[in-house]
Amino acid sequence: MSKLDDLAFLDATAQAELVRRKEVQAIELVEAAIERIERLNPGLNAVVTPMYEKARAVATGELPDGPFAGVPFLLKDLGAPYDGVRMTLGTNVLRDFVPSHDSEFVARLKRAGLIILGKTNTPEFGLLPTTEPRLFGPCRNPWDTNRTTGGSSGGSAAAVAAGLVPMAHANDGGGSIRIPASCCGLFGLKPTRARNPLGPDFGDLMSGLVIDHAVTRSVRDSAALLDATSGPDLGDPYWAPPPERPFLQEVGAGPGRLRIAFTTSAATGVQVHADCVSAVRDAVALCADLGHEVVEAAPKVGGELVTQAFMTVWSAGCTWTIDGIAEAIGEAPNKDQFEPLTWALYEMGVQQNASDYLHAVTKLQRVSRKIARFFLDYDVWLTPTLSEPPVPLGTFDSTPENPLQGMERAHEFVPFTPICNATGQPAMSVPLFWNADDLPVGTHFIGRFGDEATLFRLAAQLEEARPWAHRHPPVSA
Repeated sequence: MSKLDDLAFLDATAQAELVRRKEVQAIELVEAAIERIERLNPGLNAVVTPMYEKARAVATGELPDGPFAGVPFLLKDLGAPYDGVRMTLGTNVLRDFVPSHDSEFVARLKRAGLIILGKTNTPEFGLLPTTEPRLFGPCRNPWDTNRTTGGSSGGSAAAVAAGLVPMAHANDGGGSIRIPASCCGLFGLKPTRARNPLGPDFGDLMSGLVIDHAVTRSVRDSAALLDATSGPDLGDPYWAPPPERPFLQEVGAGPGRLRIAFTTSAATGVQVHADCVSAVRDAVALCADLGHEVVEAAPKVGGELVTQAFMTVWSAGCTWTIDGIAEAIGEAPNKDQFEPLTWALYEMGVQQNASDYLHAVTKLQRVSRKIARFFLDYDVWLTPTLSEPPVPLGTFDSTPENPLQGMERAHEFVPFTPICNATGQPAMSVPLFWNADDLPVGTHFIGRFGDEATLFRLAAQLEEARPWAHRHPPVSA
């Protein structure tokens, strides 16, 4: 590896410090990242829209005085409009759509000093926990290119895991930060509902399911980035409780003796792979060794009820998205424009009425209150992130006879993460375990609403006790 290749595996905080001390120029980091993308992306298909000339112009200009000044970064091609750069949402209908403004989140990324090099692959509308859109083709996991990166932030996760950039934008409506973090061996924190703004285009998405943040290599990068981007925007309908101090100050602070509940079973009753059970058991032992009280317990929620209510909101969101596109382009939606699963979800949403939607929201809110009461007795709830290690590409393909087959398979793969989107609680996938095939298997930690601080303190303690930064996938050299 070259010197710049070695720099590529530093986290964003370390890269920014080198730029600040003038030991490396921003343009050097940008050119090194571009070279790695050009060299490794053909085997990964993680970056789908390069922005190299824009990045070079920023890197050679006057950088803002932000915490990540000069650090290369990638945007997920979903939910993060960047003025003048196409945003496809993974769908052929929007393959030439170019936003005319930055989102507030993107504006904050720029003020933090991040230099955006391109957009990353995502499934159509972010609907599936894998990144295999018809528009761009499958994104491949750098740990095993025949396996999924997870989704919907799979392109971002593959890029960070392979060392193309030290961190990348991700968002999460049912696990889409934590799922690819688990599959690609990264740290992935979903913040509290409304911690980051969705303006100016949206107040919330699907009654608060969706939140933006990132996948990162280090805990401190995640905390420092959240400091840079979080806080209400003008006109937000609601916002998260303000933290007592900057999140970065929680990294390295003692978490105290936490009371941690854990479970290895899914409320939906799906079978959990032995490797995922082992990952939780390993984390339980590690947490106990670190002095925490760990007990087996879980809130009693009806898994099927949650799944049905979630799918009502999810399919309504798909219908809303497609109808919004149709209104914007002045054309009625056509099933041939979309992937079969997407159209099946659209039709499901069409068949529901406003009462169905509000009943589903009420059910999810009722479950949220029950889970909130569970957290009166526990500081953290520990579960598997996924029910299986990274599965082969094609696992979520549907058939003409059953276009929803991929979603049915997704329910088996992702029984743990969506509940936190329903409750709005912060949660993180931590890369503590690799199985016998050297595939990463994330472990899922859920915190109280508004309490990212406890998660960051615990995550930093786990990172110190069981470091993962030295682990590089085969597709990274």
